[in-house]
Parts: sequence; C-alpha cells; structure tokens
Amino acid sequence: MSEAYPYRPRRSRPNRAAEEAVPTRSNAAIPVVVVVAALGLYLGRYTVIFPALLGLVLLSAGASFLSTRINPLSAHFYLTRKPSWAAVGVVFLGAIGLLLGAYAMWLHHWGPILPSAI
Repeated sequence: MSEAYPYRPRRSRPNRAAEEAVPTRSNAAIPVVVVVAALGLYLGRYTVIFPALLGLVLLSAGASFLSTRINPLSAHFYLTRKPSWAAVGVVFLGAIGLLLGAYAMWLHHWGPILPSAI
C-alpha cells in the first residue's frame, strides 16, 4: 500500500432501496371502464343502442388488452408496461355488464331502440 492510500478503497454496493422500481403492470383502465359503464347505463334511458355499442367497444378493448398479455406475435406483447390481469378482467366485466344491461333494457322495454328525436 502506498502512503497516499492507507486503506483499500471499497466498492460501493448499489442501494436497492434508493432505486425506484418501475411498475410493469398498469391498472389505469379500471376507472375508465367504470365511468364508461355508468355512462352507458345512463344513456340507455334514451336508446338501447348506446350501452350495446359501448359494450362492444369494451369487448374489443378487452380482447386487445388480453392480446398484449398472452400473444407473443402482437407488437404490444413486448411493451415494458402492460395492463394488469385485474384491468383485463374489469374491462371484460364492464363489457359483459353493458351488453347484458342493453339486453335487459330491450327485453323489459326500459328504453327505446331508437332515440325519440329520430
């Protein structure tokens, strides 16, 4: 050892607690689905077509979310942040709820098929 350095320099270990962990799963779709489902059921008073169309939109969005989770041929499969399984499930539940709600409205005549202004 030289006089300038009386001790060995230690390697500093990375501070794992200080490193911010980037989340790989996102639940951002859940509040959006809740708002879209509530809006669809509210608009069902004016026409049964609104909840049915919103249900189909949510069904296609759920299929897209599921594709990002399980389809390795999809370009979105390789994203660093994906929708969580809970988000995928809530999107499908919202779609099924809107479609069943539209069917119940049509079956019990709770709303017209076409808006009354047409």
